[in-house]
Amino acid sequence: MLALENVTCGYVEGIDILSSVSLEVKENRITGMIGPNGAGKSTALKAIFALLHPREGKILFEGQEIQKALPHQLKWMGMSYVTQGFGTFPQLTVEDNLLLGAWIFRKDKDRLKQRLKEVYEFFPVLLERRKARADVLSGGILRMLSIGKEIITKPKLLLLDEPSEGLAPMIVNHIYQFLVKLKDQGMTILLVDQNILKALEVSNYMYLLEIGQIKQQGPKEEFEQNIREIIRDSLMSR
Repeated sequence: MLALENVTCGYVEGIDILSSVSLEVKENRITGMIGPNGAGKSTALKAIFALLHPREGKILFEGQEIQKALPHQLKWMGMSYVTQGFGTFPQLTVEDNLLLGAWIFRKDKDRLKQRLKEVYEFFPVLLERRKARADVLSGGILRMLSIGKEIITKPKLLLLDEPSEGLAPMIVNHIYQFLVKLKDQGMTILLVDQNILKALEVSNYMYLLEIGQIKQQGPKEEFEQNIREIIRDSLMSR
């Protein structure tokens, strides 16, 4: 579904964060990308979602080159991006945030109603709090709202950055259960996470990124065999 071919990019001319990164995301799987702080994980997601354009290399979505696309074009093509922070509008209600997430089909009232219903079924707590403003919600509910706002378009590919950051362990478990449920319903997910054990638990295939390069890749079973070494190397690289 997604492929990066020798992607090199950065935020400042002459300083590359990613260096010749190549990876693949297969359909209807969770692909995990782990690594220490500063490895370039979030930068990779920004490059994929056209918030940062590569200096070199290609990015392909369902076989079509997208490295020169714009974010709204990728949204129309079936890609959504849940950012590391809570990508919500604090002064708006839960339902208004979800409706903003569905702006690409905002005039299709029947579709909008159906997708709202599906998101509420997926996250019942959002239905309970649908009239509450986002700025009074707990971190766990905000994370659910952030995800709900992006899956309301029913994307083919969901880019997800650090979903467990700052959340209590019980909430983290719920979030990852939701991700597996999304995958089981046919969604493809590229998951960036510093929570190595949780990422390993839900992912089908893994990439280890260090200093802007892919250091290791393989099915989760290979990572499980070397998990202690991976965690040690990641901690030592911080």
